[in-house]
Amino acid sequence: MTDSAVKQRVQELRALITRYNREYYELDEPSVPDIEYDRLFRELQQLEQAHPQLQSEHSPTQKVGSKPLDAFSQVAHEMPMLSLDNAFETEEFEAFARRVEERLDSASAIAYCCEPKLDGAAVSLLYEDGKLVRGATRGDGQVGEDITANVRTIRNLPLQLSGEFPARLEVRGEVFMPVQAFAEYNEKALARGEKAFANPRNAAAGSLRQLDSRVTAQRPLHFYAYSMGVVSEETQLADSHYQRLQQLQSWGLPVSAEVKRVNDASGCKAYYADILARRDQLRYEIDGVVLKVDSIAQQQDLGFVSRAPRWAIAWKFPAQEEMTVLKGVDFQVGRTGAITPVARLEPVAVGGVTVSNATLHNADEIARLDVQLGDTVVIRRAGDVIPQVVNVVRERRPADAKPIEFPADCPVCGSHVERAEGEAVTRCTGGLICAAQSKEALKHFASRKAMDIDGLGDKLIELLVEREWLKSPADLYRLKARELAQLPRMGEKSAQNIVAAIAASKTTTLPRFLYALGIREVGEATAANLASHFASLSALAAARQEQLEEVSDVGSVVASHIYQFFREPHNQRVIDELLELGVSWPKVEKLAAAEATLAGNTYVLTGTLTTMTRDEAKQALQARGAKVTGSVSAKTTAVVAGDNAGSKLAKAEQLGVPVLSEDDLQELLND
Repeated sequence: MTDSAVKQRVQELRALITRYNREYYELDEPSVPDIEYDRLFRELQQLEQAHPQLQSEHSPTQKVGSKPLDAFSQVAHEMPMLSLDNAFETEEFEAFARRVEERLDSASAIAYCCEPKLDGAAVSLLYEDGKLVRGATRGDGQVGEDITANVRTIRNLPLQLSGEFPARLEVRGEVFMPVQAFAEYNEKALARGEKAFANPRNAAAGSLRQLDSRVTAQRPLHFYAYSMGVVSEETQLADSHYQRLQQLQSWGLPVSAEVKRVNDASGCKAYYADILARRDQLRYEIDGVVLKVDSIAQQQDLGFVSRAPRWAIAWKFPAQEEMTVLKGVDFQVGRTGAITPVARLEPVAVGGVTVSNATLHNADEIARLDVQLGDTVVIRRAGDVIPQVVNVVRERRPADAKPIEFPADCPVCGSHVERAEGEAVTRCTGGLICAAQSKEALKHFASRKAMDIDGLGDKLIELLVEREWLKSPADLYRLKARELAQLPRMGEKSAQNIVAAIAASKTTTLPRFLYALGIREVGEATAANLASHFASLSALAAARQEQLEEVSDVGSVVASHIYQFFREPHNQRVIDELLELGVSWPKVEKLAAAEATLAGNTYVLTGTLTTMTRDEAKQALQARGAKVTGSVSAKTTAVVAGDNAGSKLAKAEQLGVPVLSEDDLQELLND
């Protein structure tokens, strides 16, 4: 690089890092992952070290974070809140440990205090006479923002210390949002139509900087202390960092249970490996470990450089977020027909593995991200979670970027796709013939409450699909015993029994057949209502959506599923094949309005009935237009309780739902 090129690159890096600092510290909306920031920061450090004439006190390498927001009062830190130098490889930690040993020139091993590096927001807390009087952000390391009202809402943070605490104590630590709490908060936010946070770190930082502390109080924030700042002089403090953390804990301040004291640098390596292995089981997100010389006296001997102590280092874990380029999008069809867009990426190492694909979830997520083909995107992979695209680096969008178009037809079977109103998922409507759905569709078709094919278990269906002997339910009725007998662990007699059971299932009922088709959200009760209302399959298949909505228990969404199912040519063809192969049922008498005496009512059956089986009672109720469900809710009309009724009876009594005896049921049916 020429001198002018180096100078230009230094200027570019300073401008970029300053911008990213503002996004991270002020806006809580970083546009690039931490690993990219770290790469740029390290490049700038190396250029400034190699070209001392370009060094400047105004460079981002000489300060921490960004300026405080004008919306908050400013707090000058009595003791600067510095950052830490980073290590990314074992060799870099070893070099740090050697520098420590050389500077201390110690004959004995150097002990370290090891802590998880929490991924949240650093804060300073001031206690006077044991009372929390001030909270502040790190800011630029010299001046932060006064967030006292907000930190007072953090659930595990004491407003009053206990024990023999100092008259004046500054505590430093991290505010974070636990992983489970973060997921639950985002779920509720999306349900309310609000914006979800990109990650727990953004959630914690954004929550701390709310102008209304009542908003912060609703966020599930936690705090862990990791050091002391200014402390009144009369206080007797421990002479080791680890012991000082124990003192903080004795005064009522929370400290991570993962903090550990080790005897030497090899102990630090073991700690790093242990925490890395357990990273995904921790209740909070971390991006590495912090290793500090434990002796306070040795810390003082080692001192500081411009922005970091010489006695501590942050050893970063493999990045869980990285940047790469979106090359294309494939659309995968799941076993329920859900169509999921999957990003094809320029391969990149994330979380210790090479990632070339990531989920885009659904059309709504594509729109929310405003992601296009050719974009530079940020990929996140945590533990065994499927990698996902979390945001787009918009300033890197190429001129030839193209919008992502969702397919109008299923990429597997060519059937029409639908997206129900109010749903985010797009689904294939070809449930009877779609190869992606065939295993689950066939298992449902053969199940006890559907066509009730005895002996045709899940494993056998999976084997037949894998051998391509079954592609649709109609293929079941084409199976031959001599073919089945060739399968592993299948004797001639077993094969004959299965074929006989399949043949016997041809005689069924219209409600069972409708339920067996696997139309979305059409359960047994809805299938029975449809059969009673239309009396024939042809009338049901020809019904308009508004006619379907006239059926008890069928709303607009379910009506749409039924309508689309019967309009799909592939489904029509399979139904025709089933009828041609001999599937049939007795004629159904259309339920007259006068006979639908229980229409609009919902019943639950529990316990043992003596005058009829529960299935017979269910059919009798459905024949009168009632809906019979398996769970009790406030909308249940009544629970019919036989002998040895269990939890459903208890739930009915708890909710105040009427309970009928078997005699009451007979009277209801005879009325």
